[in-house]
Amino acid sequence: MYETLDIHVDAPVATVWMNRPAVHNAFNATFIRELTAACNVLDADTSLRVIVLAGRGKSFSAGGDLNWMRETADADSLSNHDDARRLATMLRTLSEISKPTIARVHGAALGGGMGLVSACDICIASSTASFATSEVRLGLIPAAISPYVIRAIGQRQAYRYFQTAERLSAERAAQLGLVHEVVAPEHLDSKVQEIVDALLLGGPSAQSAAKDLIRNVAEQRVDDTVLEDTARRIAVLRSQPEAKEGMTAFLDRREPEWVARIAKAPSVSMSAGSSNEVTDS
Repeated sequence: MYETLDIHVDAPVATVWMNRPAVHNAFNATFIRELTAACNVLDADTSLRVIVLAGRGKSFSAGGDLNWMRETADADSLSNHDDARRLATMLRTLSEISKPTIARVHGAALGGGMGLVSACDICIASSTASFATSEVRLGLIPAAISPYVIRAIGQRQAYRYFQTAERLSAERAAQLGLVHEVVAPEHLDSKVQEIVDALLLGGPSAQSAAKDLIRNVAEQRVDDTVLEDTARRIAVLRSQPEAKEGMTAFLDRREPEWVARIAKAPSVSMSAGSSNEVTDS
């Protein structure tokens, strides 16, 4: 059960709905704790292949809840530091999920909300979505989200937008590399499903290894160490059952086992007031 999240599992896909619509899904201590825990639980669930992050109400996420931020500002330095560390841990936990993650963005994704988008592997946005690293307008900096936003848009663009806090349209965010696809609002869910369908064709172990590969190779100079590391990675995967099955299935002109075994499973909702009940939806 969660107070701030509504998690719908329709195996092999889990959709994590941020469920604080009255405050535009802004973060507070409970939200940070629950999203961290949910990421760990869903990542460990072997029946799941893809995780979608979305927001209830008018916005994806407006970042930090101002009341929570005021409380942290009034706390002593040690408590303040611990609180900031929990936020940073939440973002890293989302970023390091071994499964593919998709941010389904409508409305505003501001501050920490833009951090959530950046921490996900893929972003599909409505044409009406908007983004900003708005922290400097509150006299703050986008510290916890910075590794993920800089990874998404690059240092040069970060120098501008971390300081100006300009609001970005979905189209501009796509130009910067933050957003992968921009679609009309009525096509948002169908585009997300299209990406999910494409992801389900890949080997789950290979996708996890691909994410780890990117984290370890990005920004590295191509030297003997990198060459040896990449050679070792592919050699290890080639010897694994998943790769053998994938190559055999291709030669036999059939679906690999990980695609063939996908079947409709009962959907499960985990939200405030529910007890992981099975639904008919």
